[in-house]
Amino acid sequence: MSLIVTSNLPFENWPEVLGSERLTGATLDRLTHRCHILETAGESYRLQDAKRRRTKSSSGKPIKTK
Repeated sequence: MSLIVTSNLPFENWPEVLGSERLTGATLDRLTHRCHILETAGESYRLQDAKRRRTKSSSGKPIKTK
C-alpha cells in the first residue's frame, strides 16, 4: 500500500491544524515510520498561476478557464 501526504507546513506547525500535540505526535509517528520524506523549496505552482491570472485580469484581458 502507498500513501502520499502533502503539506505546506513544517511538522512543528501540525499541532495548530490537528488541535493536539498528542494527536499530532501519534499521527506523525505512524506516517513517518519507514517512509521517504521529500522536501521541496520555492513558490508553489498554484500560487504562481494565481498571481499570473490576477495580473492578466487586472489588465483587462480575458481570463482563460478550464
